[in-house]
Amino acid sequence: MNFDLDAITRQFVRYAAINTRSDASSTTVPSTPGQTMLARVLQADLRAAGLTDVTLLDNGFVTATVPATTAGPTIGWVAHLDTADFNSDCVRPQVLPQYAGTTVKLGTSGLVLDPDVFPELRQLRGQTLITTDGTTLLGADDKAGITAAVQAAAYLVRHPELPHGKVRLAFGPDEEIGTGADRFDVAQFAADFAYTLDNGRVGDLEYETFNAAECQIHIVGKSVHPGAARGQLINALKVAQMIDQALPETEVPERTANYEGFFLLDSLQGDVGAADMTYIVRDFDMDHFRKRCAQLQGIVDRLNAAHAAVAITTQWHDQYYNMGPALAKFPLPVDVAKAAYAKLGLQLRVVPFRGGTDGSKITALGLPTPNLFNGGGNFHGPYEYVTSEAMATLAETLVTIATLAPGFAAND
Repeated sequence: MNFDLDAITRQFVRYAAINTRSDASSTTVPSTPGQTMLARVLQADLRAAGLTDVTLLDNGFVTATVPATTAGPTIGWVAHLDTADFNSDCVRPQVLPQYAGTTVKLGTSGLVLDPDVFPELRQLRGQTLITTDGTTLLGADDKAGITAAVQAAAYLVRHPELPHGKVRLAFGPDEEIGTGADRFDVAQFAADFAYTLDNGRVGDLEYETFNAAECQIHIVGKSVHPGAARGQLINALKVAQMIDQALPETEVPERTANYEGFFLLDSLQGDVGAADMTYIVRDFDMDHFRKRCAQLQGIVDRLNAAHAAVAITTQWHDQYYNMGPALAKFPLPVDVAKAAYAKLGLQLRVVPFRGGTDGSKITALGLPTPNLFNGGGNFHGPYEYVTSEAMATLAETLVTIATLAPGFAAND
C-alpha cells in the first residue's frame, strides 16, 4: 500500500499548529478550548474521508466508523488530542525532506538536535524529519497517532475490496493530565478490542504498563519563634525529610529501569508550620504495588505514632492499572498486532511501558487496549521530532491489523 508522504506531512503540520495543551487546573471538559478546536477539525476531515457516524461527544471524544466489508471483530483506534505541560503556543514545525542524519538547528532558539546526543536520529537518514523550532513542543504525542489513524481510515474507505470488520476511531481529550479516559464510553464505542497509538519507536508494542497511585501528604508542624523554640518547635519540612529518607534510596525513577518500580517525590512545598508532599508510586506487579503503597503509609503511621509532627495526613488516589493481566486473558489484539508487524517486516520490540496510556484505563473499563507506536521521539519538549515515514508505517500497520483480524477471530 502507498501513502502520500507529502499529504501526511501537511496534515500533521496542520494539526500540530493548533494549541491543544491540557490544563490540570481546569474544570471544563475538555480542559482547554484548543482541544475542541482540533476535535472539530477532525470531524470535518473524517467526514471528508467518507467515514460514518462522525460524532463529537459530550465527553470530548470524537468518534467515527469505517464500515465493515466482511464479518470480523470491531477494532478501535484511540489517540489523544492534548499535548503535554510545555509551551504549545505558535507551534511552527520545521520540515526537513531527505534528512542527512546530521545536526539540526531548531530555528533561532540556539537549540540543536545533535545525533551525538540523540543517536537514534542517525537511523532516520533519508526520511522526512519534522522538528520544532526550539520554542515549543511539537505535538507528535499524539498528533502523529491521530494523523496515521485518519490516513489509515481514509485508505480503507478508498479500498472497499479489502476485507475487514468495522473499525471505530476515538480521539479524546486530556490524556496528559490523566482524566480523559475516565469518561471514555466503552458501550458507545462498541469495539471488541482497541489500540492506542501513543509514543514509541516504529516496531514497539506495549501491553504492560505500571500500576500507579498518587499520595498527597499534609504535615502540620508547630511554628515557634526560633529564639524560644527549644522543646516546642516542630519543623514540618524536617518531618518531610524524615519521610523521604525512610524510603529506599535506590527505588527512584533515576535509578530504576525495565520492570523495576519506584517512589517519586513529585512535589514538596511549605514552611516550618506546614508542608505538603506529593508522591507517585509505580510498579508493574500488583502485589508489589500494594506493598509499596503500604510501605509509604506505614512510614507516615509510625511518625504519627511517635508524635513527630502535630499531625500527618494522607490522601491516596489510584491513577491507573497494568493492562498486562487483562491482555494475558484475551491475547487476540496482541497476537494480531504481532502478525501485522511480521507481515510488514517490522522489527518487533515488546517493551514494558514505564508509564500509562489511555489504554490502561480503557482496558480497566473492559475494552482490551494495548499500545502500538507513533514513531516520534523526545516527547514533551523542544527536542521532539517525528518522521512522515514513521506515520506512514503506523498507517500501514493499522490497515494490516484490520485486514488480518477477521482470519484470527475465525480461528480463535
